Amino acid sequence: MSNRNGDGLQDLGLWRTFLVAHRSGSVSAAARTLGLAQSSVTTQLQALEASIGEPLFVRHARGIRPTPRADELAARLAGPLDALADALGTRPDLEPPVVRLGGAGEFLAAVAAPALASAVAGGLRLAVTAGLADDLLEQLRVGSLDLVISAVRPRGRTLPSMPLFDEEFALVASPSLRLDPSPDLSPAALTHVPLLAYDRDVPIIRRYWRHVFGIRLDREPALVFPDLRALATAAVAGAGVTALPTYLIADELADGRLVDLRPTEDPPINTLYLVRRPGPLSDGVAAVEKALRAAVADL
Repeated sequence: MSNRNGDGLQDLGLWRTFLVAHRSGSVSAAARTLGLAQSSVTTQLQALEASIGEPLFVRHARGIRPTPRADELAARLAGPLDALADALGTRPDLEPPVVRLGGAGEFLAAVAAPALASAVAGGLRLAVTAGLADDLLEQLRVGSLDLVISAVRPRGRTLPSMPLFDEEFALVASPSLRLDPSPDLSPAALTHVPLLAYDRDVPIIRRYWRHVFGIRLDREPALVFPDLRALATAAVAGAGVTALPTYLIADELADGRLVDLRPTEDPPINTLYLVRRPGPLSDGVAAVEKALRAAVADL
């Protein structure tokens, strides 16, 4: 507080502005909620930062991002300030803060989108970013995202993480290729069949070959397409063989557009993790986590 000999109550207005800005993630949204000019909100936040001697928000193109110190202060102040506002009948009507979710595009589209639909209809505000795990985790570290569904578990304890779901992979192709599905299918039977891969290094198919066939894959892919949904479409069209997570192709397997070439009780798996930004768990992030857990329980 600016007056070390005071009790801090003279700064209540600044802390109220801080809490609204923290919850809204935007100076303009905070200004609308408080009925103030944006310049007034900015001035108040700057005064508060000068008072405590450190920054509380990092400004970026899409709004403001709270620092860890701001998260700590918001967690401590929210209860008392909300109780005071309730007693005085002055609590502003806040829009719920936007939950910023990242993950692989395929999982977001096939699982997350339908799982979160009812929450969005009920008032959840959600902004989704698709990308690769390492890039998304870096965005989480700098505070640009709140929650990431990651195929990579972050090292250390900086980012809280927990297992969400084990993807199971199947080796699939269109029945038009006239391959005979069998638990004893050998790699030799696939020698002249084109491989469809997510990346030129064929990481998913290499893992399948090593786990199921017990040998190293040394072939080049015929098609590289960095979208598993596109690989599924190409496989249905008869382009070749690929390895895909079974949740993504459940309908195609069920109706026969794709066949599992090597049925096995021990398929390769890939664990997905829920990784959160450090700081207090918001109601919105908790709601997203709950919905995702319910969705994967049915896969």
